[in-house]
Amino acid sequence: MSNQSNLSAVNPLPPVVAALFIVIMGIEVVFQLGTRGLAGGPGAVGWRLDAIQTYAFSGDIFDWMWQNGRWPAEHLIRFVSYSFVHTSFTHALFVGVFLLAMGKMVAEVFGSAAFLVVFFVSGIGGALAYAVLLNDPVPLIGGFPSVYGLIGAFTYMLWRSLSSVGANQARAFTLISFLMGIQLLFGLLFGVNNDWVADLAGFATGFALSFLVSPGGWARLRGRIRHD
Repeated sequence: MSNQSNLSAVNPLPPVVAALFIVIMGIEVVFQLGTRGLAGGPGAVGWRLDAIQTYAFSGDIFDWMWQNGRWPAEHLIRFVSYSFVHTSFTHALFVGVFLLAMGKMVAEVFGSAAFLVVFFVSGIGGALAYAVLLNDPVPLIGGFPSVYGLIGAFTYMLWRSLSSVGANQARAFTLISFLMGIQLLFGLLFGVNNDWVADLAGFATGFALSFLVSPGGWARLRGRIRHD
């Protein structure tokens, strides 16, 4: 019997990607059950709002920490925790779909540890940009800045691939250009939302990180610095 018969027709998801997806959607399912009165009793209706108040990233809180030089853990965790709280099931689902698509490709090429670095550091980068560049009292929630970081890593992979064959590297940025165009269109139709700043910063963070965490990336960067 051929060895090919033992191969799966579809490559399995890297476990770390599947685990993150389960966590994100699991939290959303809990919120949905609470909203519908299927879990937690009457108080469960407010679970999502309580989570937003406790775990969303707040530019105002960041300003307070910066001005007072105090960095309590309960607020520092917001740099990471906001990526796991969403406004609705649809919001969480879209994040989950991007996570599965982009995360699979990034984790398979970069490895699980580098994938996690890109996901979480991109989320932190998006939150910092949201706080520093804007003065928006609306809290930042949702995993889009983190998954945009994965898009940044994927763009880096395309950028390197196009470079290796002498093609126009600008083509690697087609996906992010399309996504930001969609966000602009939705903003014009339904009102401007400043989340795009965090998304774009997450993308830039993921792209920049890829120079370090991609296979051989640190060695290439070090060699280039020595050459210069």
